[in-house]
Amino acid sequence: MTRTDRVFDNGIRLLLGDSLAVLRDLPGGHVDAVVTDPPYSSGGQSTAARKADPANKYQQSGTKRTYPAMLGDNKDQRSFLAWAALWLSECWRIAKDGSPLLVFSDWRQIPVMTDAVQAAGWTWRGVVVWEKPSARPMQGQFRAQAEYLVFATKGRHARATDRCLPGVFRQGVDTPRKVHLTGKPVPLMRDLLKIARPGGVVLDPFMGGGSTGLACLETGRSFIGIELSPEYYEIASARLAGESAEKSGGA
Repeated sequence: MTRTDRVFDNGIRLLLGDSLAVLRDLPGGHVDAVVTDPPYSSGGQSTAARKADPANKYQQSGTKRTYPAMLGDNKDQRSFLAWAALWLSECWRIAKDGSPLLVFSDWRQIPVMTDAVQAAGWTWRGVVVWEKPSARPMQGQFRAQAEYLVFATKGRHARATDRCLPGVFRQGVDTPRKVHLTGKPVPLMRDLLKIARPGGVVLDPFMGGGSTGLACLETGRSFIGIELSPEYYEIASARLAGESAEKSGGA
């Protein structure tokens, strides 16, 4: 099968396909960091709820804005663990020794994601918090105000900075600029990339609308992004091609 592979200026490479299959074709010891936001297969307390349409799981009722369909967000817990361990193992192989790993998760999936990270060979080093000030309130309950990132390294951490980075990042969702149902704000991604080597290569096996890639462009890092959805692949390509042309002085 012919795989779409686009290379732009400023060290941007985008690949269309299933992440596990694409990762197996990438060379080992090649990237300086892995930063990604995989499908959570979450959003409910029952198997039926977790397999519901992501547009229903992850959006408030009455929301009028629609996004292209998310793919691969319907796994049960055991298959999610097996699948995550597989792609994380490939990421471990592709990463250089000492490289950091950041994987987004919600509260339901933190236990299984930390298991998958360690099963794949990474050294788990903690959990980072993304605080969302605009999160919806929960009557009679604690507000669902945060998502999380599992932080790990490939063996001993090769520090990219001498700064002391925060463990909590407060950043609102930039709804007007969102192009993906669960898209993360580019300013948040810029802040998180401070853990990665300046000028290095960042891998995102689930790039969605390309927010990690945009943050890489803005911070002078190279980027390898993989996406299963042709629609989101084209959206990310357009965003990154435009930003790349602007950075290089093109029209």
